Amino acid sequence: MIKEKSFDIYKKDADYIKSIIKEDVEIAIILGSGLSSVMDFMEDKIEIDYKDIPKFPHTTVKIHKGKLIFGKVNDKNIICMSGRFHYYEGYEFSELAHPVYVLKLLGIKTLILTNASGGINYNINPGDIVAITDHINLCGASPTRGNNLEEFGDRFYSLNNIYDKDLREIAKSCAIKLGFSLKEGVYFYAVGPFFETKAEIRAMRILGADIVGMSTITESITAAHCGIKVLGLSLCTNYSSDRVIEHDMNDIDIISKKVEGDFTNLVYEIISRI
Repeated sequence: MIKEKSFDIYKKDADYIKSIIKEDVEIAIILGSGLSSVMDFMEDKIEIDYKDIPKFPHTTVKIHKGKLIFGKVNDKNIICMSGRFHYYEGYEFSELAHPVYVLKLLGIKTLILTNASGGINYNINPGDIVAITDHINLCGASPTRGNNLEEFGDRFYSLNNIYDKDLREIAKSCAIKLGFSLKEGVYFYAVGPFFETKAEIRAMRILGADIVGMSTITESITAAHCGIKVLGLSLCTNYSSDRVIEHDMNDIDIISKKVEGDFTNLVYEIISRI
């Protein structure tokens, strides 16, 4: 039987965080692999280790710092998760809802999700920043499975605008201002931690996927459940399995460093416009 979700547990974590930051916050960012430079433009930062938050999950991915960072961007209060959680780490899908529910109780209204992905669409290449328009989740699991907490949302809810169209328009406008254009695409969720087979990639392409990754959808689905608007920004760091001879994990770091200036400036401009 799935472990029952408890509103009191989420509230306990939110209350602990509020006791430290002592301010309201409406915008949150969850950082993907190799994208920590986004935090560089934050001022008056306060860092909170995940391990110090009473019931918060702990990240096991070495390149994820495992900290909440509170700070200001253009006098707007922002909270940033440096380190996210994945199914392949051993978490159940219901556990992956935990951070977003806590963010909701902190007052978050807009959630910017960033990730690293593989390019399936032949027109998407390493270094491209992709605004996620939709996703495909065929793993047969949901972060909101189990008992429903009415404090967050209804038992049944829509995913029709899960990646908010208005936020995407803002993101595209900001990119043009900075001198480049965003691509748009459908994100295919794969459980990992292995890279997909060539046959799987060909199937994903037929189904309409443009990029593939191992995160994000548990956060966006949970956000949809509790009424948080989502902007998904994916940095393509590598070609998909049928476009390379062998994957090299160093690609993520190399491409991230190459594009970090554009990516960081883009997120800054978006926050300034929200």
